[in-house]
Amino acid sequence: QVQLVEHGGRLVQAGGSLELSCLVSGDTFSNYAVGWFRRAPGKESEFIGAINWINETTYSQDSMKARFIVSRDNAKNTAFLQIRGLESEDTGVYYCAADWLHWLPPPNFWGRGTQVTVSS
Repeated sequence: QVQLVEHGGRLVQAGGSLELSCLVSGDTFSNYAVGWFRRAPGKESEFIGAINWINETTYSQDSMKARFIVSRDNAKNTAFLQIRGLESEDTGVYYCAADWLHWLPPPNFWGRGTQVTVSS
């Protein structure tokens, strides 16, 4: 069974940067696409971006690329989400999810999330 665990969520000041990680276990990580979502308080879950097994990335909007970067390190079985220029609107729970090879939502495997809080 594939398991995902997110790390890195914390309280940060607006304007700062943060890197979240998603450790994947239970199968060969390099065969999985990993995506990132977030859920802000009182809002629906929002897709941020994903990276597939051959390092192709996709983002929900082109504007996301300016502040969000999805990457992976197969040697560490880990995917990453870098967030730059944090804003109070970035506050929420961030989840990673995985699926076989390509990013074809909805993904089959989910982490439990990590809380990011941005103070202004």
